[in-house]
Order: sequence, then C-alpha cells, then structure tokens
Amino acid sequence: MTTDIDIACLADITRAHAAARPSAVALVYQGRETTYRELDERASRVANGLIAAGLGPQARVAYLDKNSDRFFEVLFGAAKANQVMVAVNWRLAPPEVAYVINDAMAEALFVGQDFFPVIEKVLPELRTVKKVIAIDAPHEGWEHYPEWRDAQPADDPRIPSGEDDVAIQMYTSGTTGHPKGAQLTNGNFFALLPGAVREWGPRWSENDVNLVVMPLFHIAGSGWGIVGLYAGAKDIVLRDVVPAEILRVIPEYRVTRALFVPAVMLFLLQTPGVQETDFSSLQFIAYGASPIPLDLLRNAVATFKCQFAQLYGLTETTGTVTYLPPEDHDPNGNPRMRSCGKPLPGVEVRIVDPEGRDVPLGQVGEIICRSKQVMKGYWNLPEETAKAIRDGWFYTGDAGYMDADGYVYIYDRVKDMIVSGGENVYPAEVESALFGHPAVADVAVIGVPDERWGEAVKAIVVKKPGMDVTPEELIAFARERIAGYKVPKSIDFAEALPRNPSGKILKRELRAPYWAGRERQVN
Repeated sequence: MTTDIDIACLADITRAHAAARPSAVALVYQGRETTYRELDERASRVANGLIAAGLGPQARVAYLDKNSDRFFEVLFGAAKANQVMVAVNWRLAPPEVAYVINDAMAEALFVGQDFFPVIEKVLPELRTVKKVIAIDAPHEGWEHYPEWRDAQPADDPRIPSGEDDVAIQMYTSGTTGHPKGAQLTNGNFFALLPGAVREWGPRWSENDVNLVVMPLFHIAGSGWGIVGLYAGAKDIVLRDVVPAEILRVIPEYRVTRALFVPAVMLFLLQTPGVQETDFSSLQFIAYGASPIPLDLLRNAVATFKCQFAQLYGLTETTGTVTYLPPEDHDPNGNPRMRSCGKPLPGVEVRIVDPEGRDVPLGQVGEIICRSKQVMKGYWNLPEETAKAIRDGWFYTGDAGYMDADGYVYIYDRVKDMIVSGGENVYPAEVESALFGHPAVADVAVIGVPDERWGEAVKAIVVKKPGMDVTPEELIAFARERIAGYKVPKSIDFAEALPRNPSGKILKRELRAPYWAGRERQVN
C-alpha cells in the first residue's frame, strides 16, 4: 500500500501518491476527476500563490464554501506552504463568519459564489485579509481561483513543516458564546491516520472508493476525506447532504466506504427508492457525532448490508478516540450497541468526578482522554486551553460510564451543549441572541428530543412586564443574528426560570419533563 511510503506531514500525502500512482484518481466532484498528480501540482501552485501574496509559515488561510474538490487543493496547498487552513462553517450568520475570520487573523480568504453576499456584507470588518479569491465564479475586484492558481509556478516550494506545526484550525462552538479555534497539528493527524487505515473496518486500500458528504468544515467531513486520500483511495466529494444524490452515486461509482451522522442515515432510509438501490459495493459505513437510536441502526444494517462501526471523538481530539467495531454490531441488537466502543490504540480514556478522581466502573462521570491526537490548544485562548487540557488529559465535557470490558457509554453532557443533526449548539450563543429582543426579560435554551435531528433547540422565555411577543417574532429575531441550525425550533413562555442560590439557571430541571422516561439524557 502506498501509505507505507514515508509521509510525515499533510503535504506529503499528495507528494507520495503523485510519485507512486500519478494517474490514479484522487477526487471526483460533479463529474470532474482529479488525479493524484494533478492534485499535487495544483497544491504546489496554490502554495506558491499564497507565498507570493505575502503569507508566511503558519499564516491562516480561510475557506468559505460548501464541499468541493477545490477545498482539498487549497488544504494541501496551504500545507505545502506550512500555512493553516481555516474552514469556516458556511451555515453561520454573517456576523459569526466575520468573527471567525477576524479571530483566526486570516490573511487570505477563498469564497464560493453562494457566499459572495456574506463576504460583501462583512468585508469592511475583516481586519487581516490581504487577498480574497473567488472559488467557482468570477467576482469583480477579486481574483478568480482557476486563473489565479494556474498563473503560479508548478514547482513544489518544499517549505519545511514539522510535527508541532498547525495544519488545520477548526472552530468549535464555545460555552461562552464565541466559537474557539481548535489547532490541529501534523502530529495530531499522524497519530490518527495510520491506525484509521488499519483499524476502521477492512484495511483500507488504493481500490477503495470513499464517499465524502459531511461538511468539510467539520472534522467528520475533512478528516474522513483526508483518511481516504492518505490511503490512496478515490474520494467522491458531494457538495451537500442530498439523500437522493447519495443514493445515486453509491451504485454509480461503486462506493465502498462512507461516514454518516445518524440524522443522514435516517434521511436515506426515508428516501423513496432506497430499497431498490444497489448497495452491493458498500463494505463499511462509519457513523458518529451523536448517539444513534437502536431501531435506526438495525434498519440501516438490514438495508445497507455492510459492516458498521461507531466513531466517537471531538474536533479537539482530531476526531475519533473510541471505536465500536463491526463485530459488536448484532442485527438483533445487543447492549454494546448502545456504547461508543473502546479507546483506539494510543488513546487512554478515564471517567472522573468533578475533582478529577476516577469513578468506579459503571458510575457516570466526565469522559477524559489522553492521546497524541489531542489538539495543540485553542488559538489565542490560553485560559480556555488550560481548562480543557489538564496534565495532558483532555476534558471532553461528555458524561458517561465505562463497563468492565472497557466499553464507553455516553449518558449526558457535563456542559449544556445541544447536538442537533451532528452540529454542536451552545445555549449561551442562542440565549445571547434572544436577550437582545426588547420584550425578553430572561431566557434559557435547552435541547429536547427530536426524532429527526436527535435533539432540537428549545428556548424558554420570560417576558418583560407589560410586553408581548410571539414565538414566531423571537425566532425571526434570532435568525438575523445566528446560524439557522442554532435558531430555536420552538419557544415556550414561563413566569420565571428555576435558579440555584447563586443565580445559575437549573437547566436540568427545565430539561427533565422533556426527557422523562428515557434511559439516556442525550438523543
């Protein structure tokens, strides 16, 4: 297998495969094929263009667009210049996009046509951006990506890039309201990649056809795509999660591997034509990002008829740290299918109490882990980093327990985070947006069970005396200020919110009626 070649940093992935198998197809996007030789050469051109624009080592390069093959050209181009890819969540509202680009201190910005209006709106606020490049359509005043790229020299700049150098900065929702930039290094990725190719289902090979459909601003999207390219596979990149399109491309390209969040599996199983689709090429489906109902998993196993494995991890851990292998998936269901598996090789996991002491087996505590996959830290947030990483252990914020065989079970969250359709939503962000409305005196945001998305965002609002407002008005108000997936799906009104003596809202009390009778406090 080509990955036996010495690959020490992200930039080496395209170099190695271009040298060994130049004409093999690396990427397919909307019928456009890119070979490993082409991908490597384009990465060199991107790197030279970024260097010519005045960006030095470890400069931040922001990217705002839906999935495409161009993402990987820019990612590996930035890697060849030892620069840092900042994939911006395109679901964010314009003020949030501006915050991320400014916080990253991005010096170059690649933007897709769908998001031209967003950048036009916030461009005067972007303090560090030296160059804006329009990815897929011309834009007056900005360089057009294909022409800009092809005007650069094709020779590899060979800028040195070390294990501790940051390769990707991914923004993850913050408990305090603003997203935080998790810095993932070359060393973080290479603590994950060799084991992923070896351990995740049948060993990966150059013959694999890998479906990349989760958003690339997520570790579940870009990380999965990088695993495929590291293995020398063919990545089929879909622009968006469109169930009918997924069902079309699996038989057309003879897809062998895919990663889905549970909500996407549910959509696929509900899509007309799913029972007639030819899934015979599929060997392996990974799923993760939120717990999965057992009935949904059983239906998926019966329909797709391939090996299934659950992956559990976080942005801050470069993705997967525990793995529930195919052999623990029983079509009839078994207790282990409610777990998220055991720690991967090189990962240690403990369950601890609030003082950081190990709790007895079977008892719920916070899940913490230690691994070379744990991020370098949050960008420019030393205090937040120190809270999250203590004595080398990363505190996940997830509450769970471990059984006698070492399997980890998610029970709840230590933090107030909501996971809706695989997206993290922190109530503080939503509460902050709603507090700005003149009729709101107090507000608390919680996650409630939702059959489609796993959890849905609900706000409980106390109105100011003499003021009236409808749920629809508050939802519209929030939509102007935060990303659509964070906007409450429903709003209830209350006379007062329950608080403890120090004034902290008792979210658990608010959540209790909605989660009554469920064995898990996350969905």
